Amino acid sequence: MNIKEKVHELYWNKDINCARTILICLGKLFHIEYNAQTLHSAIGLHGAGGFRAQCGLVEGGLMFIGIYYSQLGKNEETIVSVCYNFAEAFTQRFGSLSCSQLRPNGFTDNDPPHMCESLTCEAVSFAYEFIKKQEASEIL
Repeated sequence: MNIKEKVHELYWNKDINCARTILICLGKLFHIEYNAQTLHSAIGLHGAGGFRAQCGLVEGGLMFIGIYYSQLGKNEETIVSVCYNFAEAFTQRFGSLSCSQLRPNGFTDNDPPHMCESLTCEAVSFAYEFIKKQEASEIL
């Protein structure tokens, strides 16, 4: 899957938010199918419904980790630990977990749509590599 093309399609052709976009992209990369309810649960997870709180890219990534690791048979303690490590690594890589700090140029009344497209591509790639690295370290 070409991440850049998929993110562009989801943003511009389907007007899907960042949290659902990262869920869909990671699902495709890891061959995970979702039921409609799962994707519906992420409808308001773009900075807490636009409140500019925790970034939907983080929230979608955390949701995916919970789903994926549950399917792998991991216990809740392991999943919580991986989520913590993801949030820590995301903060180190991108500088924050907050939508208001991550969004390019912040927020204005005249914002064009899908300002976070490039950031989303980076976040999908980051999450994919993070999870692959976690899997590799568990094997050793």
